[in-house]
Amino acid sequence: MREYISFLVSQGRNSWDRLSALARYSYVVGRNNFYIYFTSILGGRSVLPSISERLATIAGEEAKDRIFEGVEPPPLGSPPERFPTVTQLLMERLEANLSPDACRRVLAGNHHRVPVEGFKEQREMFLKAGSIDEFLKELHNRAVAELERYMSEGRIWYEQEITPRVVEFVRGNQEVLAGVRRDDRIYMTKIPYDPDDYLRETDPLKKRYYMCHCPLARASILEGKPEISPTWCYCSGGYEKLLFDMAFDEEVCVEVLESAIAGNPRCRFAVEIPEGKFK
Repeated sequence: MREYISFLVSQGRNSWDRLSALARYSYVVGRNNFYIYFTSILGGRSVLPSISERLATIAGEEAKDRIFEGVEPPPLGSPPERFPTVTQLLMERLEANLSPDACRRVLAGNHHRVPVEGFKEQREMFLKAGSIDEFLKELHNRAVAELERYMSEGRIWYEQEITPRVVEFVRGNQEVLAGVRRDDRIYMTKIPYDPDDYLRETDPLKKRYYMCHCPLARASILEGKPEISPTWCYCSGGYEKLLFDMAFDEEVCVEVLESAIAGNPRCRFAVEIPEGKFK
C-alpha cells in the first residue's frame, strides 16, 4: 500500500478524494493495518493551516508570514517520516519569534478542527452533574463502555485497535479518556496511539513511539532526529483540552506535564478549572 500511494504521488493522482476513499474501503473490509496507516498520513493535514490561522489572530499577519515562510508540508500521501523536518523548522521559527507563553497559546488550539458540535452531550453532562468529580467519573464510565463495545464488534476506535488489555488499562486509570481533579486542576493522561503494543513493549524508545499520536512528529522518536522542541506538544494539549473548553463553555488553560517527544513514557496534561465553574 505504501508503494501504491508513492506511485499515486509521483503521478499527481494523490487527491484527497482518492486517498480518503481508499481509507474508507480499508475500514469497511477490515484491513485495520491499512486504515490506521491512512489515518497517519491524512489525519494531520489540517494542523499547519490551523496553526497559521491562530498565529495570525494572536500575533498578527506579519508574524504569521515571517514564521511560515518556507514551511511547506510534503505532498499529500507522503509517509510520516517526511513530516518531522517541517515540524522542527516551524518550532524553531515559533520559538525564535514569540514569547514562550504566546508560542504555547498558538499551539494549544483545535488544530485537528474537530467539530465542536460533537461535545454537546458532554456540556449537558457537566451542567447536570452535582460536581466536577461526578462529571469526570461519568465521562470515564462512558469511555470504558464505548471501548468495550468497539472491542466486541472488532472495530477500530479512532486509530486504535481495542483489546481486552487496552480496556483494562483504561478502566484502571480515570485520567485516561476522562480526568482526575486535584484542587483547581484536572489531570489527564493520553491513551497511547498504539495502546496494545505500548502495553506489551518493554523497550523505552519503542514505548515512547507507541505512545505518541502526532503524525507530524512521532517518526522522529525512532529515528532519533530531527530534535523537535517539546513545546510542540501543546498542540496535543489543545486537542486534549477541547472537551473541557466545550464543557465549561470557555477556553481553558492547559499545561503539558509529560510527553513522549520530551522523553517521557507517557503524555500527561493538566487543565485549569475556570473561575466560577468549580462545583
